[in-house]
Amino acid sequence: MQQVLHRGAALMQHHEEALNASWDDLKLFLACAKFKSFRNAAEELGLTSTTLMRRIDRLEERIGCKLFLRDQSGLTLSDEGTAMIADVAHMERHAFNVFRRASRSSSDMSGTVRVAVTEGPGNFWVLPRLIDFQKTYRKITVDLRCAMEQADVARLESDIAIQFEPPTNPDLIVAKLGRLHIYPFVSREYANLYGLPATLAELPNHRIVKQNAPQVDDGAYARVLGLKSLEGIVGIKTNSSVGVLYAVERGAGIGFLPTVSIALGVPLVAVDLGVSHHADLWLTYHKEFRASERHKIVVDWLKKIFDPKTHPCFRDEFIHPNALVPMMTAAREGFGLSGYVAATPI
Repeated sequence: MQQVLHRGAALMQHHEEALNASWDDLKLFLACAKFKSFRNAAEELGLTSTTLMRRIDRLEERIGCKLFLRDQSGLTLSDEGTAMIADVAHMERHAFNVFRRASRSSSDMSGTVRVAVTEGPGNFWVLPRLIDFQKTYRKITVDLRCAMEQADVARLESDIAIQFEPPTNPDLIVAKLGRLHIYPFVSREYANLYGLPATLAELPNHRIVKQNAPQVDDGAYARVLGLKSLEGIVGIKTNSSVGVLYAVERGAGIGFLPTVSIALGVPLVAVDLGVSHHADLWLTYHKEFRASERHKIVVDWLKKIFDPKTHPCFRDEFIHPNALVPMMTAAREGFGLSGYVAATPI
């Protein structure tokens, strides 16, 4: 009888410890499952690997089972971890909904709206127009994040996102904004010094400025150019869209930029090699924000400034960069990019 009581007390204590498992530790469990590595998850979370491992050990001890199989290749979910992850992810979604509802209900026509946009459109298209938006809607603060890393709207990394891949989460509203067409360009100085390649076969005689970043298809360059490899051609690699434009303006080589670049006043020359590339722009936000007036205002504004009927550069069909110049006069006069990046050195 005494042994039964002891076993019952031990079991009760185990259940209580499991229930007391920290929600913060459960979030760490989700991060480790996502990145499959203590080191990568720790970098994302701003923790040391040692701290992260210690907290996962504590979580495993509290719930009484191993969540990960650990080896040199990284982390793999154990059977118990696999069984648990859907429930923890479900808890996280509900937690995010609590914060979303609180944000939505507080002073609906004023407050902050967080918008995440890929770097190029964010810096060169959204930001210049955001100045006029702010003059009209003085009580709305738009927190604009321009980065190539995709923001996860479902996990509250942003309220609204514009990205190259449409999310599949059923809790999110997704709408196609338009299509971003990409074309090779060089500076006028580069064209005068080295000439323009007339065919793809002449590319090895030139240098390419290449962007390596999340949301950028790393194989697209070689695929579009019909090459097996870009080895020996790439002169500069950068993770920044702004960096590519700056380097191309300075004559570093051939860079792939939006077709609208010349139409907005950037002093570049289109390189006609018979190739182009495109990426669709997707607007996404959580369905909870349909009832938020300030979020609806920002969503409608974003749809307006990317409307392909008003701005031909976002149409599905390709329009040559030179042909866009007379079609985008109003955009150039109101939001031109002349001298925007590579200012004349002192």
